[in-house]
Amino acid sequence: MLQTDSMMWRCLCALVLTFPAYYSTAVSGVLNSPTNVQLTSTNMDLILRWDPPAGAPRDLLYTAELILRNPLMDSKPGCVNTSALQCDLTHLVVSIYGKYAGRVKAQLGAQSSAWASSDDFLLDKQTSIGPPNVSLDSNGAKLEVSITDPVFVHSTLRDIYYYATYNITYWKKDRMKELKHISGLQQNRVVLHSLNPSTEYCVQVQIIASTAQKPSTPSIVHCARTTSEKEPLWVAVVVALFVLAGVLTLVVFVVRHWRSLSHFLCPKYAIPEHFKESLLAPPKSSLYLVMQTSQPVEEFSDQISVVMCSRTEEDGSKKPAEEKR
Repeated sequence: MLQTDSMMWRCLCALVLTFPAYYSTAVSGVLNSPTNVQLTSTNMDLILRWDPPAGAPRDLLYTAELILRNPLMDSKPGCVNTSALQCDLTHLVVSIYGKYAGRVKAQLGAQSSAWASSDDFLLDKQTSIGPPNVSLDSNGAKLEVSITDPVFVHSTLRDIYYYATYNITYWKKDRMKELKHISGLQQNRVVLHSLNPSTEYCVQVQIIASTAQKPSTPSIVHCARTTSEKEPLWVAVVVALFVLAGVLTLVVFVVRHWRSLSHFLCPKYAIPEHFKESLLAPPKSSLYLVMQTSQPVEEFSDQISVVMCSRTEEDGSKKPAEEKR
């Protein structure tokens, strides 16, 4: 009997405690509005999220809208009669530089709650930038870092944040206290120099956008091992094999196509018959005929005497000297 009375008192107390929570819905027929309504964004999407009203039944439905903070304060329906606690409003965005707000109301049958609105949201300034994609390539005692921007729903990161830069943090694996930083980089390929050979390094990249309220989410940590300064033996072997294969291919090609190559390099052209006949025929020039029939020309010359005069020492007289030629 005592146990039965105790159970009755417990049920009565529970009914009294829960009566205020359900009073507005069960007695007056008015639903409470959703709570904690807020707009969130990652990479330029736009999601409205909320919590159910206190004491809401499980079969409660919601309708959400996007409000454009323009002079007309236009509103566009996003989700209707959904049981989810969020609504994707990305497709309703008209400008990446616009100001927006979201609102949602609860529905139970024919009953509806009042609208609950979020704070204003500046999409280009308040969106969360996702992590960049990073890849590492080892080249001797250097690491080449390749960075790819996250994909935006609307436009691209570089179109919206023209002066966005990268911050690179790198360290030897298992030595987090020895961090090194490179800031303000705009190129998406960076070479890390002066690293120790045959050592594993880890790299993390973050995007800094000047007009955004916060930096991007840091990238996943990527690690790679540097190699020695000298080229590994297998590289030389592979290069030698490629060179040998190229030489053998060239030799086989020349042997198999020698006849075609010889005809191409040293073509044999046949002289037309009428050219041969004209070249072998005797000349018909009158000058040539005269030269063939004329006798050799006989040359005639006259005798010339040359007289030289010489002076004697005694009398100073001149003595002729005659020389015949």
